[in-house]
Amino acid sequence: MSTRTAEERQREIVLAARRDGSVDVTALATELGVAKETVRRDLRVLEDHGLLRRTHGGAYPVESAGFETTLAFRATSHVPEKRRVAGAAAELLGDAETVFVDEGFTPQLIAEALPTDRPLTVVTASLPVAGALAESEHVSVLLLGGRVRPGTLATVDHWTTKMLAGFVIDLAFIGANGISREHGLTTPDPAVSEVKSQAIRAARRTVFAGVHTKFGAVSFCRFADIGALEAIVTSTLLPAAEAHRYSLLGPQVIRV
Repeated sequence: MSTRTAEERQREIVLAARRDGSVDVTALATELGVAKETVRRDLRVLEDHGLLRRTHGGAYPVESAGFETTLAFRATSHVPEKRRVAGAAAELLGDAETVFVDEGFTPQLIAEALPTDRPLTVVTASLPVAGALAESEHVSVLLLGGRVRPGTLATVDHWTTKMLAGFVIDLAFIGANGISREHGLTTPDPAVSEVKSQAIRAARRTVFAGVHTKFGAVSFCRFADIGALEAIVTSTLLPAAEAHRYSLLGPQVIRV
């Protein structure tokens, strides 16, 4: 039998989840030398502490002030779902001529789905987004200056927000690490939170796009209420009843 304390076991579980992207109850029970029920109890405790989200048969890590996935990791998880969501979000462009595209993998996919056959000005803090659009003939890219965060390859700090404050933008495509009815849109890093909230202030319309796993997750810094959004775009993996609860707070909820 295992001689670890519950705290030690739970710490190991969190480290494993952050290292591998998710953990499995059966594998953890074997690895830690404890009963599956013990592992399930640990996962419940860790979920209550906001460190993990439980799934059927396992759990995955919640992004927090102390842990954030890299862009490289995000480019490997839920990719087909992210593509569908990004495509549907891009269709909300309407007659917008100026667009803010947030940092992150789903916004990057939105950028790639934007029409390139008409004039469009894209403002972004994301180096990958700027790179994806810079070659497009009709798209003019404005890259916000500032300190580049290594994990996400996006700029932050006062240079970034000051530049954003000078714009009036037709539409902002915003991402978040978590979205909940109670706490709104959240992200782990205060510097990123500042850029996102400034983008929302600068925009006439704001669309949030994200996969179903973002819903109910809460991170460290809150930057917008649900009511600030014109639309939420996600997939049918978010239950219809839950989507309806979000729509009661103001935005149109689109599930694809």
